[in-house]
Amino acid sequence: MTDLSPKIMDTTAAIGELVELLTDVPNNPPSIYVDLEGINLSRHGSISIMQIFLLPRDEVYLIDIHTLGQEAFSHPSTSGKTLKGILEDENIPKAFFDVRNDSDALYAHFGVHLAGIQDIQLLELATRSGSRRFLSGLARCIERDAGLTRSEASAWMNIKDSGRRLFAPERGGSYEVFNSRPLSEAIINYCAQDVRILPELWAVYNGKLGWRSKEKIEVATRDRINVCFQAGYTGVGRHMAQSPPSLA
Repeated sequence: MTDLSPKIMDTTAAIGELVELLTDVPNNPPSIYVDLEGINLSRHGSISIMQIFLLPRDEVYLIDIHTLGQEAFSHPSTSGKTLKGILEDENIPKAFFDVRNDSDALYAHFGVHLAGIQDIQLLELATRSGSRRFLSGLARCIERDAGLTRSEASAWMNIKDSGRRLFAPERGGSYEVFNSRPLSEAIINYCAQDVRILPELWAVYNGKLGWRSKEKIEVATRDRINVCFQAGYTGVGRHMAQSPPSLA
């Protein structure tokens, strides 16, 4: 938890090198964990940063989407592969936590139709023993299930609070900080820490899954990805906290 040391990827050369690292990685557990930050992250807003945690290398990469734009997804590696191709490859598992707004933004702004996604929020829902009426947020899952020590949990909360003070309007911040360059250390750490914890959550929930639940989750995840095709989709509101009927 103390040595985040994320790598900032803000050149096409860096993107090409990263894509090579993401190629031919182990599939079980997933090697690739993804999160996004932006301003009103959706078709109506923008993407500022894509965070990728690569489990085999134990490294976080912050891709500067604000700077690189389309080139972040289309620039080829030496083997001719692209980040878009990896994100759209159903045979390469990528884990997200609540993929809905990420899918909406990626498709609307860069034509990326995600595939091969494992949604950790749905894994938690499917393995929960209590009521499944409402979804759990990432912070709650981390606090309850990530297995952090007291000191690790305190450090995690401090990093989260420092970031929120900069971008949350109700705390006097502005989401524009995600587009300020160079990125502040507080924002870099904020972006990096949650994606680094995702493998722990995946392991906890996946270990409880039965095959019937896996089939239901696959269907529910595809439905989440395909919100990008829904004309009236909006990623803000009380409906976002409601569980999908197939898993409730």
